[in-house]
Amino acid sequence: MNLLYKSTRNAEETVTASQAILKGLAEDGGLFVPTEIPKLDVTMDELKGMSYQETAYSVMKQFLTDFTEEELKQCIDRAYDAKFDTEVIAPLVKVGDTYHLELFHGATIAFKDMALSILPHLLTTAAKKNNVTKEIVILTATSGDTGKAALAGFANVPGARIIVFYPKNGVSKVQELQMVTQKGDNTAVVAIHGNFDNAQSGVKALFEDKKLGKELADAGFQFSSANSINIGRLIPQVVYYVYAYAKLLENEEIAAGEEINVTVPTGNFGNILAAYYAKQMGVPIAKLICASNENKVLFDFFKTGKYDRNREFVLTSSPSMDILISSNLERLIYTIAGQDAQKNSELMAALKNDGIYEITPEMKRGLSDFEGGFSTEEETKETIGDTYRSTGYVMDTHTAVAAHVSRDYRDESKDDRKMLVASTASPYKFARSVMTAIDEKYDAMDEFALIDELEKVSGTAVPNAIEEIRNAQILHTRECDADKMKETVKSILGVEE
Repeated sequence: MNLLYKSTRNAEETVTASQAILKGLAEDGGLFVPTEIPKLDVTMDELKGMSYQETAYSVMKQFLTDFTEEELKQCIDRAYDAKFDTEVIAPLVKVGDTYHLELFHGATIAFKDMALSILPHLLTTAAKKNNVTKEIVILTATSGDTGKAALAGFANVPGARIIVFYPKNGVSKVQELQMVTQKGDNTAVVAIHGNFDNAQSGVKALFEDKKLGKELADAGFQFSSANSINIGRLIPQVVYYVYAYAKLLENEEIAAGEEINVTVPTGNFGNILAAYYAKQMGVPIAKLICASNENKVLFDFFKTGKYDRNREFVLTSSPSMDILISSNLERLIYTIAGQDAQKNSELMAALKNDGIYEITPEMKRGLSDFEGGFSTEEETKETIGDTYRSTGYVMDTHTAVAAHVSRDYRDESKDDRKMLVASTASPYKFARSVMTAIDEKYDAMDEFALIDELEKVSGTAVPNAIEEIRNAQILHTRECDADKMKETVKSILGVEE
């Protein structure tokens, strides 16, 4: 079967998987989605004995049907190698009565590594398949983690450049240091004066700017994306939910066919959408629990059917979730609208123009797989401290949001299915917030003293990603206003006005 992709805003045009990965965003501003979600063609019994790499091939070959077996396996082998500090790639750890799927064992200690380790290989393979001669410019907005993971993935990749925009004062100290110390002649990092939504909207506007596209093409460049708007980011994320279920089965934590619930800390909606796709593929997942921080636009949406970004933007201790425009939600909206591109386009236009849209009662019924919950700053802090005191396990702030929401969901629903929590970042990435949640006395320490203390408290070694930035040279100091992103990109690429 040759699986094709179409835009959420145009039902007519279809592209191959490699073309969708190359483009990143459809020309009409829509997101690429598969024309159908394929079913797994291997049994859970077969999957439970597979390595992470073998599982990745079993899942991704179903979606990326124009890649040969050799091409896809080569991409997988290059991605999931010694860059990860554990051979299993995504370990399952039991914390109390919950299973944490640790997705932070890659080069930049956040879950974005799971997809951004493979995206450069998928992209360069796709470029060859489609006879692309232009230099690919990866344009990315980050709320903290995507930026470093994308920079690390694309640094010094031939035929590619990468430009990352992040909100100044909107990421953790470690996140910022990881980005601004990034080496690579083809890398650029820009702090924008604004929040993540400004950065994300600015990047999407650049993709949609036809005049700019022509200017860049004339200069030998074409845009692509490393954000989760790129289907090449989303599909590798489906893998780890399939893998986690198979490992729970192999470890005899669940019986064959037993349904589990999954809680995902969510900002841009890509990570939980990947879990939804895993369910559609045949993984026995009952509820998908969407965990928000105080920027609870998604929680309100699941409760009311109304998406409203017209609200105060809150800077929290879980900055990767400080998002009011969840771009990947569009893929779900398109699905529950019965793949009606026209209806989806109308809703997205309303979001862009008025900052609000409301789905129909029929569409709301399509959300029955999902539950929403949120955690306040105080609840997030308490969850880190309480979990450490009761189990000795140290988790980061984003994972704590999910842990709190999963506990709330269990208490309120009395649903006693086994719970999988997506653990999305190492506590070392947010050392100050984590350590002060354990004990306020740590707030007096500087960032790297805190990190050394966290090593003692957690019993886990300081990751290489942290050691690398201790004394690293600052290489990127560029800043710009949110409305000057276009001029900044042209300046970086040397494209004259």
